Amino acid sequence: MLSKHEAIVLAGSLAPVAFFGYPNLPSSLIPEGCTSETLATPEQDTIAALEALADEVAAPQAGSGAKLNRPQRPAGKLDSATVGAALAALLPENCIVMDEAATTGLPFFSASAGAPPHTYMALTGGAIGQGLPCATGAAVACPDRKVIAFQADGSGMYTLQALWTQAREGLNVTTLICNNRRYRILQVELARAGVTEPGRKARSLTSLAEPEIEWARIAGGMGVPAVRVETAEALCRQLERALGEPGPNLIEMLI
Repeated sequence: MLSKHEAIVLAGSLAPVAFFGYPNLPSSLIPEGCTSETLATPEQDTIAALEALADEVAAPQAGSGAKLNRPQRPAGKLDSATVGAALAALLPENCIVMDEAATTGLPFFSASAGAPPHTYMALTGGAIGQGLPCATGAAVACPDRKVIAFQADGSGMYTLQALWTQAREGLNVTTLICNNRRYRILQVELARAGVTEPGRKARSLTSLAEPEIEWARIAGGMGVPAVRVETAEALCRQLERALGEPGPNLIEMLI
């Protein structure tokens, strides 16, 4: 995506680097021969810097932005596409989405482009387990806004005690658990590293199926109302219900 450009302007961002490191491949994503300039560091006022740049180059006034264009409520089996479409179709205006859904979450980003304005938070680097505590913190900071924790099952196991905090404080967090019963992101990274046929031990280490982790039961034990769904229709019904209720909720999606 960056290879066709001769220059990159960084506004409120550090120089882009790869999410993971790979043997014999560069970590910097700025192509060789491409220049980069820093307009504003993350600590500086990025909006003011962009406005000043627009004034300097006499940029035309921007329009009102994209029109709302939610996807239709999906039907059928649960997979990354139907989960992303369901969330985008029901996303409340001014909500906060904390996305640690990993491989399942990829289609949501484009599906939500026409959703009402909302705040989207992603992972810092390759953090694992950041999603649930960040969603909890967002709900503490913004008690008048709905927070959605879009969460992979593997990384969620690192910090599941955040559910107890949500119940204790009555926080408005709706958690969507993508239960595919495996560390899919690690399986993808093994393939990218050239391990196309993992051995028995590698397969075992990336499986979360034996024993099965029952997220709805775990959440209930921590005081968070929870349900398990297996179809897109059920997900839409339960998500609409959860977003209409105060306090925490969890929906376990069997993918």
